[in-house]
Amino acid sequence: MDKFNGQAISWTVQAGVIELSLHRSPCNELGSLSLQELEDFAGSLSQLESSAHALIIYSELKSGFCAGADLRELYERSQKLEKKEAVRGVRDFLERIHRVLNAIDASPLTTIAAVHGVTFGGGFELALACDLILADRTARFCFPELRLGLIPGFGGIPRLKRDLGNSVVRDLLLTGRSFNSTKAQQVGLVSQVVAEGEALRAARATAAQLGKFDRETAIAAKQFIKPIPDEELQREIDIFCDLFTKPAVEAGLKKFVESTDAQPYLP
Repeated sequence: MDKFNGQAISWTVQAGVIELSLHRSPCNELGSLSLQELEDFAGSLSQLESSAHALIIYSELKSGFCAGADLRELYERSQKLEKKEAVRGVRDFLERIHRVLNAIDASPLTTIAAVHGVTFGGGFELALACDLILADRTARFCFPELRLGLIPGFGGIPRLKRDLGNSVVRDLLLTGRSFNSTKAQQVGLVSQVVAEGEALRAARATAAQLGKFDRETAIAAKQFIKPIPDEELQREIDIFCDLFTKPAVEAGLKKFVESTDAQPYLP
């Protein structure tokens, strides 16, 4: 399948480039619907890879790339279940999203996240699974999970540790503050910053450039420089699930759901 139009995501393949677009309002929150369609994409990826050399992930929404996990869905589901059952559901969701992001991370394709606006939590983690992050000047990166009594759960910590120094990881994780695109480029998180609205165009230009190189060489280079931190990824799931049982998490999620702010995920 070289084309798919879903409720949360769509993808097309053209000139050797897969373009995966996110378009679930209000800001591409990752819930059960998005996960199911991302799993469908991951299941098709091995077939798509045979006729492509690059993957671009971007958002069609003005609000940003992705605000992260669908916290309202998480809270509402957890309220209907016994605590142990709720934790089992959370673990299952995390293991499923990890499989999707690991498939993107380990893909032989060169993968590019073209981001703008809100790139928070799980959305940030989706971008981190890609080889390159290209950002326009509106992009903001943040791990706001601590305000909920949690840590990032979609693989963000191990991937950020793999790519950047621990001081940057601690800054983002422990303070919960956001980095703008300039700061993100300074610390090595973002490879290119472009004008507002230009991230996708820049990603397409980069993908076209990548098509000029020998594919087998690019695959060997990626495998060498980008190992998957499997052990740490599993440990992250365990810590997240342990923290999820704490009263602070229920209180944090309740506060988020009851917020009257238009974008309660913003710092």
